[in-house]
Amino acid sequence: MAKPHQEIFSTRSFFILAAIGSAVGLGNIWRFPYVAFKNGGGAFIIPYLVALLAAGIPLLFFDYAIGHRYRGSAPLALRRLGRWTETLGWWQVMVCVMIAIYYAAVVAWAGMYTLFSINRAWGDDPKGFLFGEFLQVAEAPGVGLDFVPSLLIPMLLVWLVVLATIALGVNKGLALANLVFMPLLVVMFLILVGQALFLPGAAEGLNALFTPDWGQLGNPGVWAAAFGQIFFSLSLGFGIMVTYASYLKRRTDLTGSGLVVGFSNCGFELLAGIGVFAALGFMAFQAGSTVDEVAGQGLTLAFVAFPTIISQAPLGSLMGTLFFGSLTIAGITSMLSIVEVIVAAVRDKMNIPKAKATLVVGIPMATVSIGLLATTTGLYFLDITDEFVNKFGILAGAFSCIVAVAWIVRKLPTLRRHLDRFSSFPTGRFWLVMVGGVAPLVLGYMLVSDIIAKIQSPYEGYPLELLGAYGWGMSIGLVVVAVILAALPWRRGVATDFDETDNEHEVTA
Repeated sequence: MAKPHQEIFSTRSFFILAAIGSAVGLGNIWRFPYVAFKNGGGAFIIPYLVALLAAGIPLLFFDYAIGHRYRGSAPLALRRLGRWTETLGWWQVMVCVMIAIYYAAVVAWAGMYTLFSINRAWGDDPKGFLFGEFLQVAEAPGVGLDFVPSLLIPMLLVWLVVLATIALGVNKGLALANLVFMPLLVVMFLILVGQALFLPGAAEGLNALFTPDWGQLGNPGVWAAAFGQIFFSLSLGFGIMVTYASYLKRRTDLTGSGLVVGFSNCGFELLAGIGVFAALGFMAFQAGSTVDEVAGQGLTLAFVAFPTIISQAPLGSLMGTLFFGSLTIAGITSMLSIVEVIVAAVRDKMNIPKAKATLVVGIPMATVSIGLLATTTGLYFLDITDEFVNKFGILAGAFSCIVAVAWIVRKLPTLRRHLDRFSSFPTGRFWLVMVGGVAPLVLGYMLVSDIIAKIQSPYEGYPLELLGAYGWGMSIGLVVVAVILAALPWRRGVATDFDETDNEHEVTA
């Protein structure tokens, strides 16, 4: 039942590298350290590991099983799993569309800051440089088309690199890119961490990160933060691992691969935490303040705090090149996986060659991305869209998919048998309970809590009309578009039906 010209990773190592490349992204470097710091420090490791074992790895297996068994992109695999569940696959694809549109901008900024680090172009005011000279952010949130010419070329280069790599195919493009980028990322980050550890004040930064606040373990919000971090950092719930698993050979150790990916991702997050907080400890030492006064996450950490550190640290230019180079590489490998989900879905639906599907997807997306993000109001679009896509796109889409598969089409036992056929690590009933019971409860709690919070207090105080357009409206729009795409006919030649009996014979033969 495989689609025509099914792409296949030539080795399991290529798949593992690509999956790790997808999981290790910007959030590992600029989000995890702050989340851990604010949620109990060293004590956060306990809920973090519980979340990894109870939800992260089981859901990773869940995505692997769907993609590997039903041999297709997210929409095609879910269509074969249950006819009406195709809509859930397109929902995941649309989430990837929105993420790719703004993700390209952040990767481009990181690339530019790699160059800026050489001569410390931000001068004595990193914050003013970022929001003023570099991004030229409009004073008032809104929608505008005032272009920032200096952002055009770096964003265009990011899109060209990503689309060219994907057009080359799974082995010559994705696999080779990750084969080069992932070892390079690890080496660069290890050097960065080694440099940061020898800075004055580094020990205070590490103490701030790892000193446990055991009282936080009784706070439900801390556990929700742990599950949220694991969920987002492993690229769960938006079609990436489903798509990548569809490229695996039939006789593949799925659970063994998943364990390698899951623990590698978490290992990199801990490494990032050490490097970031050692550097923040130095920043606090230089400023004569405490670590909690200088700690931040996201854009503030990457493009304001770190330039400040780079300007003050010995061999600061080297540190800046390593830090922003790492951000660029991590961003590229993650963006490759995001765009691959969209290209694979279009290729399946239209039954067209990979290169053509890449152009069909890439040209409109790059145009919209540059048109929205290379403007003075692009930062407002990025901030709102990122928040709402993560919460009401990824979370809601994943929750719906798990509930549909586990409780409506009731395919979890089938997926469990598929996982256990050739895998080195049997899933057992524990996996059924975690995916069918614990995961929906946790995701549902996180989703409801966030909806209530955003209704009670508008996100970051943005105007309601802007939140309505970029936030709530976009979140609803993704579902509407998904329903429309699912209603469109599949091109002749694509096998959308699936015979479970025939597949059982094929896999066990």
